[in-house]
Amino acid sequence: MKTLIKNGIIVTTENEYKGDILIEGTKIEAVGRNLRVEADKIIEAEGMYILPGGVDQHAHFSFEFMGERTKGFETTNAAALGGTTTVIEFVNQEQGKGLVETVEAYRKEWVDGISMVDYSFHPVITDPTPETFKDIKNLPEAGYPTVKLFMAYKGQFFHSDDEAVTNALLEAKDAGVTVMVHAENADLIELMQKKAIADGNTDPYYHALTRPPIVETEATERAINLARFAGAPIYIVHVTTEGAVNAIKKAKEEGLPVYGETCTQYLLFDKEYLAKEDFEGSKYVCSPALRDKKDQDYLWKSLRDGSINAVSSDHCGFTTEQKKMGIDDFRKIPNGTPGLENRLPMLWTHGVEAGKITRSELVDYYSTMPAKNNGLDHRKGHLAPGYDADIVIYNPNVKKKVTLEDSLNGLDYTAYEGFDQIGECDAVFLRGTPVVKDGKYIGEKGQGAFIKGTAFGTAFSRRN
Repeated sequence: MKTLIKNGIIVTTENEYKGDILIEGTKIEAVGRNLRVEADKIIEAEGMYILPGGVDQHAHFSFEFMGERTKGFETTNAAALGGTTTVIEFVNQEQGKGLVETVEAYRKEWVDGISMVDYSFHPVITDPTPETFKDIKNLPEAGYPTVKLFMAYKGQFFHSDDEAVTNALLEAKDAGVTVMVHAENADLIELMQKKAIADGNTDPYYHALTRPPIVETEATERAINLARFAGAPIYIVHVTTEGAVNAIKKAKEEGLPVYGETCTQYLLFDKEYLAKEDFEGSKYVCSPALRDKKDQDYLWKSLRDGSINAVSSDHCGFTTEQKKMGIDDFRKIPNGTPGLENRLPMLWTHGVEAGKITRSELVDYYSTMPAKNNGLDHRKGHLAPGYDADIVIYNPNVKKKVTLEDSLNGLDYTAYEGFDQIGECDAVFLRGTPVVKDGKYIGEKGQGAFIKGTAFGTAFSRRN
């Protein structure tokens, strides 16, 4: 079947122009102005913007915190509604099992036949044995060209020390596997948390006060130096503060292959959200913690100058009831903020419409670079012949407020409740199949497919 999308404004990372896109089956067949072709179906997109489907390189559908688990892939219709057609999930290694073995088992039980968008995975090292590090070289063949380590969360099973991070870097560099790190100083956090609790400070706001910017800046600098020692690239996830950005900038200036992302919540929320009354602040407990408005401004500027190359959601769906685990001790609040469906509309509203980024930059941050970072750019992130027909038709004329009523995140709240939203995804195609029509999800469970990533992603492009 052939579908012709006509007269939309096609947005790429380089420019935008009025044009048409021809879809044949699951692929983009042609892109251009005034295409003279026959089609089984014609969609008029006059006055709307045509974007590549989003790639969210940072999402959690199986994250466990003190025995509580997030909502899973049964909620990925929210991704489609928000213009994201590919998600990349972090999967914690099971103790005593290999990285590939863990992801394969998880995928078969929890993802295949369930996901409503396409998907890939980042294995997370939790069992830092010699066998685990040797398994890194097997990741690309299985289609998993990244691996992650948590420098934060001391005492949790997924915490990694400097030795583990260094061993991963040393093994990954020749295999073309990108090492990602959550960079926070776990010892300093534990020290400050113990003091806060001893002083009777248990409210959610102390989550931010015990995870100040210095813990992220120091750990980012340390991670970069570990990568320098190993002679390997490194990718810093969810960068939130000026000091961490500057560490990345400095490394780039020295010619080191160091990259980083930020997330929607760090661009829009500040730490005062944690002070909301009646335990509402717990909804905004995520790590690293929310920062000050000046950090938000610096993050926007850092997107413009290329210091940060992607914006992810870091979606992590815990319910308000699960959050109440920490009602008497902020350390026990499950960390994470939902935002799977909000990334594109919030970037459009508070980035593009506010003049902080261009439409072409938005495409780069939410789709093209995440695809490149994770070795998916042979199929995803571009509106070009031969690529998967993952396409968003964005209507910029809609004006509304974000509400739980419109959400598909499967939770009892949305962190963006009441936020202004300009525009919405009028239509979304997943490999040529309509999954959103007239702003409503119309897809089916299990339509998503596993997409194999390839080794030597963006982080290796500046390798010395």
